[in-house]
Amino acid sequence: MKYYLTLLSAIVLFSCAEEKKNEKPENEEMTEKVKLMTLDPGHFHAALVHKSMYPQVDSTIYLFAPEGPEVKDFLNKIDAYNSREESPTDWTIESKFGDDYLQQMISDKPGNVMIVAGKNSKKIDYVLAAVKAGLNVYADKPLVINPEGFEKLKEAFEVAKQNNVLIYDIMTERFESTTMMQKLLSTMPDVFGELVDGTAEEPAISKESIHHFFKYVSDQPLVRPAWFFDVNEEGEGIVDVTTHLVDLVQWEAFPDQVIDTTNVEMVKAHRWPTVLTPEEFQKVTGLEEFPPYLKKDLKDGKLHAYSNGEMIYKINDKFAKVSVIWNYQAPEGTGDTHYSIMRGTKSNLIIKQGEAEGYKPILYVEPKNAENFEAALNKAINGEVKTQFAGTTTEKMDDGTYRVNIPDEFKIGHEAHFGQVTENFLKYLEAGELPNWEEPNMIAKYYTTIEGYKMTQE
Repeated sequence: MKYYLTLLSAIVLFSCAEEKKNEKPENEEMTEKVKLMTLDPGHFHAALVHKSMYPQVDSTIYLFAPEGPEVKDFLNKIDAYNSREESPTDWTIESKFGDDYLQQMISDKPGNVMIVAGKNSKKIDYVLAAVKAGLNVYADKPLVINPEGFEKLKEAFEVAKQNNVLIYDIMTERFESTTMMQKLLSTMPDVFGELVDGTAEEPAISKESIHHFFKYVSDQPLVRPAWFFDVNEEGEGIVDVTTHLVDLVQWEAFPDQVIDTTNVEMVKAHRWPTVLTPEEFQKVTGLEEFPPYLKKDLKDGKLHAYSNGEMIYKINDKFAKVSVIWNYQAPEGTGDTHYSIMRGTKSNLIIKQGEAEGYKPILYVEPKNAENFEAALNKAINGEVKTQFAGTTTEKMDDGTYRVNIPDEFKIGHEAHFGQVTENFLKYLEAGELPNWEEPNMIAKYYTTIEGYKMTQE
């Protein structure tokens, strides 16, 4: 009997030991960290993703790139984020340089997410190679710049489904506070009514953005690579920055709705160049002369960069207009600007960013019938708006419009939006899927920009 009691005690003790042995310490990570691989960072947006750190992301950045000034700029920006006094980051970088950087990334595969922001001409090939290798893709816009690239994009989404990975493009402008407020108010029937159908001359929704080649990023003058001005590498303006604007049209006018390409019809599109002198080109690139591949775009010794574009199209039977303009440098005290109008049956929602606004985006509400409108607007501001943008107020202007004053705490700036988009992407990555409308709407978005581009080439 004593033998059996001893044996039983030993079994119990062994079982308890095994149970404790298999238990994970409370502070041990329950899930494996996301590991980021940055491929060929030719654009400063690649660095801005790392301006913040994320608890679910490993602190090592695996960098695969050709040697050159672009990757040096990326490394310098990461070093600056790590060494800043306020909220320094703690990234470490494992680099592999060489001409076979893509093959090295696919072969080594030290991470599970590829970040890419650089030459737009190569981007879709990087994306396709990554999803074929079972990697998730987090990419700067635009994913494609020509019809051939669009066909590859559709293939990439099919491959991503088969390999159970995600493709996501970085749409920072969804997090700009006045745009978010414009979208929110457009969902309120008592304030906005519903979106009108519009016409080609007066579209239901219009968006225009003005950008500048010479600017400051992270408090440093931005040096752009010469290929940025080559439409064969960067793409024309109508397929580049307009990606953001087309995305906002879809996101605001048809929230959470799947958009099919058959419901997009291009009406008219055109493009025109920004002309840069040799001195302006030297200031923004650091180069003393134009490289040979830009000779095709020189006229009378000046560079004609086709960075400007405009398109008018119908989407779900509503007329929309997007236009992008690139100037060389913004006047002192100004910067990139944005204009947007959504026309409703009860009011227009207008974002302006001119001199009267101190070159900061401000949303105005323009009622179409003043009767009882102020009461409806105040009810909205003190209700749903207050829950999302606490402290927001309205101010009636002399012309009868209402200025919406959003507290400064919600105006965090363009660079900080990259962290917000990344946090969104990480949630989708953890869930293993995007919202059901994101993928078809990405396809519809690039279908729109490519249709506009095709029309300008006719």
